[in-house]
Amino acid sequence: MAGYLESKALSSLRTLVVLLVFSSAGCTTPASPQQAAPASAPAAAQPAYDASLARRVGADQRGMRPYVLVILRTGPKRVPEGDARKAMFAGHFANIERLAKAGKLVVAGPFSDDADDWRGLFLFAVEDVGEAKRLTATDPVITNGEMVAEYHRWYGSAAAMLIPEIHETLSPKP
Repeated sequence: MAGYLESKALSSLRTLVVLLVFSSAGCTTPASPQQAAPASAPAAAQPAYDASLARRVGADQRGMRPYVLVILRTGPKRVPEGDARKAMFAGHFANIERLAKAGKLVVAGPFSDDADDWRGLFLFAVEDVGEAKRLTATDPVITNGEMVAEYHRWYGSAAAMLIPEIHETLSPKP
């Protein structure tokens, strides 16, 4: 029982760390005192509010919006190396692309080697866990039991909605 409780506590702590990383992504605090403007320097101009952009990304009055963070963990059934595994992951990547193009999936990616079986994450631009579960259920890594999903409601910067658009410009196309 103690091992189970330690595992649940570690999982909760790791989820909190991921959420903190996402929530601080929009912060612009200087990294060191040397980077801070001197007290006598004029204040930098604030960016102008862009109502059109705020509407496009679903921002509320705080510039925020609801999401569902999905943590993908190692599932009960490892699909053996071979054609079936290659096809499963090809379907996984195609599903990620489809959901991103539909505007539902904002961020997806793997974790590095992880002793606690954290494999990856999805950040869905949806308001409720039920919709995130329906979207996740379309993924071959879930349907094959290779991974299982944990769901967490998250309220974060609506600017995250721009990540897929920006990502498309970061790698050359063949």
